[in-house]
Amino acid sequence: MKVTEYLDQSKDTLFSFEIVPPVKGKSIEDFFENITPLMEFNPPFVDVTTSREQIVYQPLDQGNHKRITMRNRPGTVGICVALMHRFGVQAVPHVLCGGFTKEETEYMMIDLNYLGIKNILALRGDTRNDQSSFVPTEGGHRYATELLQQIRDMNRGQFLDSHVAEASSDFCVGVAGYPEKHFESPNMDYDLDILKQKVALGADYIVTQMFFDNQKYFRFVDLCRQEGITIPIIPGLKPISTFRQLQLLPQTFYLELPTELTKALLDNKDNPQTIRQIGIDWCIQQSKELKAAGVPIIHYYSMGKSTNVYEVASAIF
Repeated sequence: MKVTEYLDQSKDTLFSFEIVPPVKGKSIEDFFENITPLMEFNPPFVDVTTSREQIVYQPLDQGNHKRITMRNRPGTVGICVALMHRFGVQAVPHVLCGGFTKEETEYMMIDLNYLGIKNILALRGDTRNDQSSFVPTEGGHRYATELLQQIRDMNRGQFLDSHVAEASSDFCVGVAGYPEKHFESPNMDYDLDILKQKVALGADYIVTQMFFDNQKYFRFVDLCRQEGITIPIIPGLKPISTFRQLQLLPQTFYLELPTELTKALLDNKDNPQTIRQIGIDWCIQQSKELKAAGVPIIHYYSMGKSTNVYEVASAIF
C-alpha cells in the first residue's frame, strides 16, 4: 500500500520510524535484532536512509595519504527488500540528488518498481564532507524539484532516453518540510514557495525535519494550509539521548531547542542516565500533544538506535 492510503484509512495516530542501514561489513542480523522490538507497534511503513559518497584519506607510507571516495552505509535497496520480507512492512527508501547521476537514479527507481516498492522519499541530500556547500554530482540533480520532475516522468512511463514504457511506475512520493525553515532559505516565505513547487511536481505527503517545540509544527501546518498546501504533513520527532546532542543537533539540523529542555539537560550534564530519561520524557509529552491534536502518524528518527524510541512508543501506542 501507499503511505497516503495508510494515512487516509487510519482512525487513530499511527507509528512509523526511520532507520539507517548498517555500516559496510556489519551483520544484517544485528540490524534486525535492533529494530525488531519496534515492530510491536505495527508501523505501516519504515523509512530507510540512503548514504551518499564521502571522502576519506587512507594512510600510506612516509606520511602520505590516498584520497578515496566511498559509501559507508550502502545497501538501501537490499535493506528495503529484507525489511518487507522479514516483517511484512512497507519500506520507504530515500532517493537523493547528492551522490547520484540521473541515470543511477533511474536505475534505482526501476529496481524499486520491479521489487514492488511503491513509496519513496525524494530529497536533495546533504553536503559532502569535503565541501562547504552542496555541489551537485556531475550528471545529477541540483535540487529536489529536479528529482521530483524525473520521478513524475517515470510515473508517466517516460525515461531519460525518451523511451516510453508500456507500463509506468506509480510511486507515492514524500518530501521534506522544515518547521523552522531550511537553513539555506532566506525566510519562511521562500521555503514555503519551494514546498509548493514540490507539491506541484507530484509530492504526495510531507515529513518534517525533527523539532522539539510542537508549536513550531502547528504553525508550520497553518502556514502550509494558508498557502494552499493540502497534502498530509507528518511530524518527525527524536528523543534526545546524550548531552552532546544539545550542541550537535542544532549544529547539524539547524533547529532550536526550547529553553526548558535546554536547562534540564544542562542541569544534569554529568548524569547520562538522567539526560536519556529527560529526552524520552520530553518526546513522550510531544507525542501525546500531537496525538491529541489528531495527527495521522508520528514519525520517529531512531538514528540507528531503537531503545529510546521503543520507550516513547510504549507510552503512546
